[in-house]
Amino acid sequence: MISLNSLKNDIPLPIRLFLGKALLFFIVWKIIYSFFLYDSKFLDYPLTTHVAEASTVFLNNSMLLSGFTTQRVFTEDDSLLIEASEIYHNDNLVLFIADACNGLELMVLYIGFIVCMPSKYWRKVIYILLGVLFIDIINILRCSGLIYLREYFHAYFDFAHHYLFKAVVYAATFLMWMVYSRKISLKNEALQIG
Repeated sequence: MISLNSLKNDIPLPIRLFLGKALLFFIVWKIIYSFFLYDSKFLDYPLTTHVAEASTVFLNNSMLLSGFTTQRVFTEDDSLLIEASEIYHNDNLVLFIADACNGLELMVLYIGFIVCMPSKYWRKVIYILLGVLFIDIINILRCSGLIYLREYFHAYFDFAHHYLFKAVVYAATFLMWMVYSRKISLKNEALQIG
């Protein structure tokens, strides 16, 4: 049976360092979010509201569409009070954006990858800022696309919501990681030849 120590030594040092940092980042984020930020109005509330309002502004100012408004609502799910944003088109509900759909988890995942990869400090800062902005814009376009499909091509809404737009958002995030990591050289001091 292979021992854990020999298995650990088979994994190159840079990969072990990355995985260790990623695990630590994940644990710290979950603790901070669960105990301090989950019920606060600090992250989810403004981000969900921003995505809803930006989507309505985008739709009202493009594609010859108008009449979109947003409203913050409170709904109960399994005896929990959930805050969300609703988007209306001519007073008809067209999209419900829950805090879980505001892009925060994807932004944290993206930031975690950048933080855990070896690179210069300012390069990380620039990629984090640009990446978070890019993810936000993609999420706004995703919500706008869902609204457009809901209004004009309803048969495609569920497929786009559950599969297509998620694939697009995750593919874009993966491409941003690829662009970031292409200039990183991993040096494996543990590599021995001979």
